Amino acid sequence: MELQIIQNKILTIRNQKVMLDIDLAVLYEVETRVLKQAVKRNIDRFPVDFMFYLTEQEIESLVSQSVIPSKKHLGGAIPMAFTEQGVAMLSSVLKSKTALNVNVAIMRTFVAMRQYALGYSELRDKIDQLEIEMNMQFEDIYKALTQMLDRKKEDKPPFKVGFVQ
Repeated sequence: MELQIIQNKILTIRNQKVMLDIDLAVLYEVETRVLKQAVKRNIDRFPVDFMFYLTEQEIESLVSQSVIPSKKHLGGAIPMAFTEQGVAMLSSVLKSKTALNVNVAIMRTFVAMRQYALGYSELRDKIDQLEIEMNMQFEDIYKALTQMLDRKKEDKPPFKVGFVQ
């Protein structure tokens, strides 16, 4: 399974990377109601840091951002959002070969995204450090130029050269 397809299904909701039940059902090749039913039967495996229901405001936000085409796309059910741990737990609830293979691909995608974010963070830190160093260097040059200009202003005007009558 292509990581890019999975990566496009990972959303940020409540400052967490999550996947919606409708997208997971498509990937796992099961109906959304089957996925929801399996979760409800094993709800003790899904604490709030693994899975949560979206609020009406979050649903409206997803529609307005064109993440989902409309509320009708949800089929009238309140969507479940699964964190990385929740997705991992789904493989123990949906016991099929497809679910296992898809789950491995999803876990790899989460790891790749985390590594990318870490790399980006390190790059940002290096750029910030360079800006600090460069500003210090330019500040030193600016001070030196200012001092040179100030000295020129203090110097007496040059005496006139030529014939005096």
